Formats: sequence, C-alpha cells, structure tokens
Amino acid sequence: MITLTINGLQVSVEKGTTLLEAAQFLGFPIPTLCHMEGLSPYGACRLCVVEIGEGPRSKLVTSCTYPVEEGLKVRTASSRVVRARKMIIELLLASCPQSKTIQDLASAHNVRQQRFKQEYEDCIMCGRCVRMCEEQMMAKAIGFSGRGEKRAVGTPFNVKSEVCRQCGGCIYVCPVCELRCTYNEPEKAICGGCANLSPPCLEKEEFDDMMCYMDPCVACEIEKKSKIL
Repeated sequence: MITLTINGLQVSVEKGTTLLEAAQFLGFPIPTLCHMEGLSPYGACRLCVVEIGEGPRSKLVTSCTYPVEEGLKVRTASSRVVRARKMIIELLLASCPQSKTIQDLASAHNVRQQRFKQEYEDCIMCGRCVRMCEEQMMAKAIGFSGRGEKRAVGTPFNVKSEVCRQCGGCIYVCPVCELRCTYNEPEKAICGGCANLSPPCLEKEEFDDMMCYMDPCVACEIEKKSKIL
C-alpha cells in the first residue's frame, strides 16, 4: 500500500493507482474530459491537473496519468489548480464553443469569458474516438496524424477504411459531436444558461492553498439561499 496526503487527508491506496482514481475514491471531485472509464489514460486535455509537492518546487501534473507515490502531498483545488483549469476551459471553448459538455464545464467552474481566437466545431484532440476504436471496437480504423497545429484525426492516408464497421462508437464518445448549445457568435461563446453562482470562498486570500472541493459547495448553497430569501 502507498501512503500519501490528498487535501490534507492522509490515505493509503494500492500501488499503481492514479491520483485521479485515489481522489475520486475519496470523494474529491476532479473534472475530466479526455478521460473516460473503460479507455486507457491519455492526459491530453489537462483538465484533471492537480498540484503536488510544496513551496516553490510544487508543480502541476495530470492526475489521470500520474501514479501515487509514497509521501506525496496533493492538492486538487488550490488557487494555482483553479486558475489552470479555467484557462484550459477557455481554450476548449475557443476550439468548440457549441459543445454542451464544454459549456457545462465552463458553467460549473465559473468561467465567464473566452479570450482566444474563436473557432467553430473544431476537434479538441481529446483522443476519445481513437482509443474507443482501438480498445473497445478492436478496429484501429482511425488514428492521429501530423504534429502541432497540423495534428488531426482520420483514417490512414485519409482513404476509406476497410476495417471500419460504421459502429458509431467514435461519434458516441466525442464531446464535440454531442449535444449543442444555441449560441455560436464569438461574443456569446459562453451561454451562461447553466451558470452557477461564483463561489465566495475563491475571493478570500486565506484559501489560496486549497479552494473548496465540496460538490455542492456549502458556502455557495448558503449564499444562494440567502439571495433567494
């Protein structure tokens, strides 16, 4: 067993467990996008970042691919983690503003702006479709090609695949191909239709090292009721 500390709580988990699995087992919510149960960890979206270590030597790592280590100290909702997640969500919104999955993530994490060049229905390179085709459908009909901004998903040499069974598994798991929000104008990139209240604890300096990880947040619920009354 490996002993580590997550959000100030000392825990013991089996060797080989990822930080994401350990945190979720203990009830600490960590948002994910490229991660999906039944598919191998990929770490492409970086949405599941957590902070490990202490002081100036602390760093952000993807919890879905990082294995637990003896004595490791982990924060799943520090101010540094929250800022990184918001930035990542903004970038995702720039690539695919009408994805309901991404819109819901923006609302849940209090993202109210999108400051990057607006694209429309672009692939976010989460790799879900590629892994689904290879690991669950046993077809390997699609894969990645190119690097950097030229990276794309498609069939080998962009010709019709002879092994594709048109099962639809790739479309089923794709967050870009899922339900759409209605707005597509750049100035309305974040619809806010499902927006939550801004967590009041994020505005207090004493919570710099650890933000609220409760879902729902007790402080937010109290503020919400007080506004209603």
